[in-house]
Amino acid sequence: MNIKLPLDQDKKLCVTFRLEPGCMGPQGMEHIEAFCQLAQKKVNETDTEFVEWTIVPRHDKTLPEIEYRLNNKRLSHEKAVKYLNMFEKNLDEFEENLQDKLAVYIDDYLGQ
Repeated sequence: MNIKLPLDQDKKLCVTFRLEPGCMGPQGMEHIEAFCQLAQKKVNETDTEFVEWTIVPRHDKTLPEIEYRLNNKRLSHEKAVKYLNMFEKNLDEFEENLQDKLAVYIDDYLGQ
């Protein structure tokens, strides 16, 4: 399949990652909003040809930690796998890479 990159906005995978305030330590609630804004800027440099990122605090634990949407429709795990396969990406590795990056960003942020 020949896919021309970058994709139009309506064809990009929208990835919402909800970050637990507790990952920022005991004072996480005080830092989570500012950190999510910083992380948003940094993560926007990754796979931007076919992904639109949203990093937000996870205040509502009933919402999933990570959510995938395409054209405002929620994707199941299986459909997200198929979408990423078109770009030769593995969903598990994709998620692990994001979480690894966020861990580094948290360490950098807290080390300031």
